[in-house]
Amino acid sequence: MSVNRNRSLYRRAPVIILLIIVLITGCSDGLPIVQPVTHPSENMEQSAPLKTFGIIYPMAHPFYEVVTRHAQEAAKTYNIQLIVKAPDEANLEQQIRIMETMIKMKVDGIAIDAVDSDALVPVINKAIASGIPVICFESDSPHSERLSFIGTNNYQAGALMGEVLGKLLNRKGMVLVETGMLKMSSLKERLEGMLQYINEETEIQVLEVRYNEGIEALAMTDLEEMIDAHPHFDAFIALDLISGSTSVLVWKAKGLSRYALTFGMMPEIKEAINNGQITSAVSHNEHEWGQQIVELLLQASEGKEIPAFSDTGTLEITRDNLFQVPELK
Repeated sequence: MSVNRNRSLYRRAPVIILLIIVLITGCSDGLPIVQPVTHPSENMEQSAPLKTFGIIYPMAHPFYEVVTRHAQEAAKTYNIQLIVKAPDEANLEQQIRIMETMIKMKVDGIAIDAVDSDALVPVINKAIASGIPVICFESDSPHSERLSFIGTNNYQAGALMGEVLGKLLNRKGMVLVETGMLKMSSLKERLEGMLQYINEETEIQVLEVRYNEGIEALAMTDLEEMIDAHPHFDAFIALDLISGSTSVLVWKAKGLSRYALTFGMMPEIKEAINNGQITSAVSHNEHEWGQQIVELLLQASEGKEIPAFSDTGTLEITRDNLFQVPELK
C-alpha cells in the first residue's frame, strides 16, 4: 500500500426563526453570532440571552448546516445566544485563535470539532482553567480536559465501512482511499478501523491512501491522479467530507460506474446516492449533535455532571433506505 501525505458555515447560517448577526474579523474566520428572537407576544423580560455558547467547526462546509440548525432550535428553547465560527478551510491556527477569542469574551461554554486532537490540548485546557466548560464533537481531543465528546466511535465506524466495502466487492478487489487532515483524530480512527477490517477479513487491496488536509482543490487533484494511476480500481472510499463531495463531481464528470462510499449526510450526498454517484454513506446521526451540544453545555455551565461520551451511533444509508430516514425526508 502506498501512502502519500499531501500538505497543505459556512458564511451564512439558514435563517428560519433566528436572527443572524454577522461578525466581521480580520482573518475572515468568522461565522455568525446567532441570537434568540423574542416574538412581540412573548414576555420582553426574557429577550436577553441567559447564556452565550460558542460552536467551532473545523471548516466552513454545508455538512455542518444541519448541526447549526438543530443547535439554533435548542438555543431558542433555552434563550441562549450562539456564536458559530469556522475557518474557511481546515486550519489549526485559526481554530486556536477562535478559541482564544471566545475565552476573552468569557462565553459560558464552547463546543469544538478539533482538527488536531493534540495541538488543541493547551487552549482547551486554558478555557477549562478559565471556568469555561468545553466539549468536543465529531472529532475528539481525549488528552485534554474537555468534559465530554459527542459523536460516534470512529474506529468502529471505519470498521463498518470496511464491512460494507467487503460485501460490495465480495471481499476481493482494489480500492482507492482519500481522507482529510492527518492529525484529526476522527479521520485517523476511521482509517485504522477500516484498514484493520479489510486486512483481517478480506483480500481487498488498498492501492493508495491520500490526505487532502481539508483543501478542496487538493482533494480533486488527488482523486484524479489516483484514478489515472489505477484505472482498474473497483471502489473509492472517502473518509472525510471534502473527499466525499469531490467524488460526486468526479463521478459526474467522468461518468464512472465504480462503487463510491463516504461518511456524513447532506443534501448533495442524498442526491448523489439517489442518482447513483454515491453507493453508500455512513452517517453519525449528526442531526442529533446540535441539540446535544446546547443541552450538555447548559448542564455543564450550571455545574451539573455530564457524560464523558455521548454516542450517537452510525447508520449506513443507501438508495434502499434513503427516504426512510426521517431526517432525510
